[in-house]
Amino acid sequence: MTRLEFLAIGLAPLAGKAASVKNRFHGVWSLVSCEERSAGGEITYPFGPEPVGRITYDPAGRMSAQLMRPRRKKLAEAAGRQASAGEIRDLGYVGYYGTFDVDEAHRTVIHHVQAALYPSWVGTDLKRNYDFSGDKLIL
Repeated sequence: MTRLEFLAIGLAPLAGKAASVKNRFHGVWSLVSCEERSAGGEITYPFGPEPVGRITYDPAGRMSAQLMRPRRKKLAEAAGRQASAGEIRDLGYVGYYGTFDVDEAHRTVIHHVQAALYPSWVGTDLKRNYDFSGDKLIL
């Protein structure tokens, strides 16, 4: 299971019972932490201990996400040579955009992917459990 924690920046999210759950997502969120927990309880940090990233949700139902490991190694590209698939995979970067819906009953946000770094994600739905804690969004 991957846990992503974002802090609100830019447009402040709405708080309180008057705001719908979907409206609470609206805004720009900065990645604070990203950890993966295996079935055995082992915790790893796929983007390192100080990840960089943003996720944005707008009132028209669009979203985008950019996650990155800082201080990544540069590609060993030479003139006329493109990076290999393995080099690209090891970059420590994920980016995609699309639209989103919120399923309040199941406490999930669904990202309907329209474009992504990983071609296999295009046209898929990425479902994320969510929680709000103060000015934080946890996926």
